[in-house]
Amino acid sequence: MRLDKWLKISRLIKRRTVANEACDAGRVTANGKVVKASYDVSPGDVLEMRFGERVTRVKVLSTQEIVGKADAAGMYEELR
Repeated sequence: MRLDKWLKISRLIKRRTVANEACDAGRVTANGKVVKASYDVSPGDVLEMRFGERVTRVKVLSTQEIVGKADAAGMYEELR
C-alpha cells in the first residue's frame, strides 16, 4: 500500500493530500530513509514523521485497505 494512503487510513494524517505534501517536503522517513508518497509500506516498517517540534515514530503492524475508525489505531504501534 502507498505511504500516503496508509497515513490517511491509519488516521495519523487527516487527508491524503496533506500526507502527500508531507512526504514531498521530506518530513516522513521509513526505516531511517526519506521516502516519497509512493513508497510501498509493509508490516514491520518504522515510520517517523516530523511536524514542527513534534516527532512521531510508529511501527507498521497492518496494511489493510478498509479499516473502521475504532480499529485504525491497531494498524500501528507508537514508539518512543
